[in-house]
Amino acid sequence: MGKKVVLVWFRNDLRLHDNEVLVEAINKSDLIIPVYCFDPRYFKTNKFAQKNTGILRASFLLESVSHLKEKLQGMQSDLMTFVGYPEEILPQLCAKYEVDEVYHHREVAYRETMVSELVEAALWDNKINLKHFIGHTLYHKEDLPFPIKDIPNKFNIFRKKIERESTVRKPLAAPSAIASPQHLEATEIPSLASLGFSEEEIQGLQGRSFDGGEEKAIEKLTNLLDPNFADCRNFTYISHYIAVGALSPMFVYDEMTRSSLSQNKKRYDRLLTALLWRDYFRFMLKKYPNIFFKPNGLQEDKHFSEELDSEAIRKWMSGTTGEEVIDETMAQLLRNGNLTYLNRRLLASYYIQEISSNWLLGASFFEEHLLDYNPASNYGYWSHVAGIGTSDKENVSSSWQELAKKLETHKA
Repeated sequence: MGKKVVLVWFRNDLRLHDNEVLVEAINKSDLIIPVYCFDPRYFKTNKFAQKNTGILRASFLLESVSHLKEKLQGMQSDLMTFVGYPEEILPQLCAKYEVDEVYHHREVAYRETMVSELVEAALWDNKINLKHFIGHTLYHKEDLPFPIKDIPNKFNIFRKKIERESTVRKPLAAPSAIASPQHLEATEIPSLASLGFSEEEIQGLQGRSFDGGEEKAIEKLTNLLDPNFADCRNFTYISHYIAVGALSPMFVYDEMTRSSLSQNKKRYDRLLTALLWRDYFRFMLKKYPNIFFKPNGLQEDKHFSEELDSEAIRKWMSGTTGEEVIDETMAQLLRNGNLTYLNRRLLASYYIQEISSNWLLGASFFEEHLLDYNPASNYGYWSHVAGIGTSDKENVSSSWQELAKKLETHKA
């Protein structure tokens, strides 16, 4: 009987710790082939004339993938990396290495699930199964106290029920060894140029590092959980690592509960609340497929502008509105790809209240520029600022002037 070979298709799970796909592949196979595809769909320009992935997040992603590749190489394995469509690349690799099954983490947003379906169909043509795993949330879907269709729309009810009636699983340990074929095809991490970025954009980075990878992620988490941590950020200090899967939410929670952060109850609760909102947005997108990409959400009578371009929109995007607090905050986003949630609400509220009701365009702009972009959280957050989110209580937004005053208070 031949050896069983499993191909592990990495996506937004760029880590060794708490990675059920990897653990199951090790337990159920003799040989593992780790693969990551830089899918061109994620580097195209969308209908809003924005890139699906801006150069800051692309740089962070390259660093994160490169780090995982190095970690696997240190375990006598490798991460094969390709630029191309997974539905074309994975079947070819399966044929070349006589793969029996492909494992991956399931996603919830349209583009991600569409790619999964294309891969599944292409593999099935070759009688190869694509096995789905669930591993992106704090609370595992199978442990929820209600089926997806009955998840409460109101965030506070959702939170109370799962905290009272469910538990967070313990994170899985990182594997100490991975058996892979001895002669995997040698592949290189692509350049920013090969992903479609211009020489001017690349030069604008000036050799900056974004601290990508699992080791940096855990180091940042350790800093964050120190009760004396002084950075004004909280969840957004590590959220980009969670977005690419260099940190597992379950691992973050486990470290939280074992740390001294409970000495600072306010910060502990803020961090936990952010993790729960992240779960809520993903589960809502599962309950109501693509709800956060519909201009009116669950409502039918909300006015919505289809305007895609105006001088006011361009000034907001470039940080030249003339409103100092707005322009400074936008400059932070464009420079660092990271903002606190108060800053994000300020920019989004100003856009909705002063620029345009086309909130999808604003959310798309954030999609391009945020390091921690994930579809459910970004579009779910914007939908609530726009007043059409799934949790009614959160559909009321303060005026941007009040938010600006609050921001100044936080700086003081």
